[in-house]
Amino acid sequence: MTQYMLSVHGVVGEDDAPTDPAELQKMYDDVGAFNTKVKDAGAWVFAGGLLPITSATCVDNTSGQNLVTDGPFAESKEYLGGFWIIEAPDLDVALKWAAEGSTACAAKVEVRPFAAE
Repeated sequence: MTQYMLSVHGVVGEDDAPTDPAELQKMYDDVGAFNTKVKDAGAWVFAGGLLPITSATCVDNTSGQNLVTDGPFAESKEYLGGFWIIEAPDLDVALKWAAEGSTACAAKVEVRPFAAE
């Protein structure tokens, strides 16, 4: 089985989470149901939602001089909102999970396999 990262992407100001509490709760419920389905299928490795990009801190110690800056690595309207790590026998199965995850979280989901060890 190959592990895949299903990453949830958004664009600031275009597809932010709903502000209506009922809509937001429905999205959380849908994601919870999706998570349960992935777990029940034995494809679950782990997952996590991320706080807004304004909470990011970037660390650069590539030159031996540690530089810590507030904010994301790249200034962009696009952001990573969360992810699932799953196991799937092939890309087609991972894409099917991504389609269901995209529906559940109402956002675009990118699928990338992990490099073989």
